Amino acid sequence: MLDQELKKFIKESLKEDIKDGDHTTLACIDKNNISTAKIVSKENGTIAGVKLAEIIFKEVDKNLKITSFYNDGDDINEKDVILKVSGSSHAILNAERLVLNCMQQMSAIATKTRKIVGLISSTNAKILDTRKTTPLNRQVQKWAVKIGGGYNHRFGLYDMIMIKDNHIDFCNGITNAIRKTKSYLAKNNLNLDIIIETRDISEVKEVLEEGGIRRILLDNFNYKDTKEAVKIIDDQYETESSGVINEENILEYAKCGVDYISLGALTHSIKNFDISLLAE
Repeated sequence: MLDQELKKFIKESLKEDIKDGDHTTLACIDKNNISTAKIVSKENGTIAGVKLAEIIFKEVDKNLKITSFYNDGDDINEKDVILKVSGSSHAILNAERLVLNCMQQMSAIATKTRKIVGLISSTNAKILDTRKTTPLNRQVQKWAVKIGGGYNHRFGLYDMIMIKDNHIDFCNGITNAIRKTKSYLAKNNLNLDIIIETRDISEVKEVLEEGGIRRILLDNFNYKDTKEAVKIIDDQYETESSGVINEENILEYAKCGVDYISLGALTHSIKNFDISLLAE
């Protein structure tokens, strides 16, 4: 069964693009015209969005015939034919832009994620995405991260407690923030993991003194402090590094022994993968 949020995304995206009709197609192509088109890669990388493309095509016209030659997560090369679609020319053209937009973005995210995962493959650290996603497109972007070998962080404000610096400052300190959070969860009968952001070693120690959380996030720590924090935490809680981390220094952070490294760059600053739909 198609996930309701994904189904809504597809319907609303098609509606945004087509509205009262694809007038170019309606004007110059007979409504009974049958065609075949292929989706072709124009660069090397990791393909993602194949399954989503199949869903979109079928949402536009259930009679379209789709043959996929690659699966999500496969490595592809320039000029590879990813899939072919046959059926109503109108349906193919109605679906074209949404299919390409999704595949281009998802493949870019999956390719970048796979590269970064490879950079730290000699360690036990796992790569996480963040909430730094395009509004209303989070599910698709996080799907692409998983295809690339990464892991999903929280999906939103609703599925995890993540006490960040502003929460701490607005709440007058870490200890108070943790205590109020535990009280809130108990009062509302909620079973949510608690992650708390720390800015220095003293805050890490304060978290350890209070306890009752799932993960300690080390935000903008340097290598030395990251190593020290991991040693102090000593597997009592999960650890996560974030901030000031990029492809050049990520291995050094992973070597510090953290369990997770979160990167907003997986989704917020990618260059679309070059893919085209061509008539046969």
